Amino acid sequence: MRALSELRTLPNLLSISRLALAAAFVLADRADVRIVLVMIALATDYLDGWIARQFGPMTRMGALLDPITDRVFALVGVSVFLFEGRLATWEYFVMISRDLMTAIGFLVARAMPSLRGVAFQARFAGKLVTVLQLATFIAILIRPRAADPMILVVAVVSLWAVVDYTWMLHKARAR
Repeated sequence: MRALSELRTLPNLLSISRLALAAAFVLADRADVRIVLVMIALATDYLDGWIARQFGPMTRMGALLDPITDRVFALVGVSVFLFEGRLATWEYFVMISRDLMTAIGFLVARAMPSLRGVAFQARFAGKLVTVLQLATFIAILIRPRAADPMILVVAVVSLWAVVDYTWMLHKARAR
């Protein structure tokens, strides 16, 4: 029952809304509609955390929902672009590389007794990757050629994020 009441908080409802936005992204066939959906996803990603920090409640459920719904929206978006031929396969994997690596890292950390107690928290580099992914979505929709260098920036920042998360885990394990 507590989990259900946690789901009903405004920050968690904002996070959950990104699942509906992801579904709408698949169904939308106009670039302008997709751009609005990406902008709303960016806004809800910012607002859910800001509202939780400023007004509460910050819930354990919210700490899980936020990154999961971010990843779902990003994965759906890049998958749509791959399916439509707007992204090459290698670009698809670049765009989701941080997500794949952090998911693997999370599973490995949970399997290692020395890391089971480590709390996974959002890190600046990871948040920056999310913003860059969504900015790249907008570039793909407005000016596809402009997305090419942005995909390379996503690659570099994704590498930074993976190293940052790995270093955080290493330091936590050392304690």
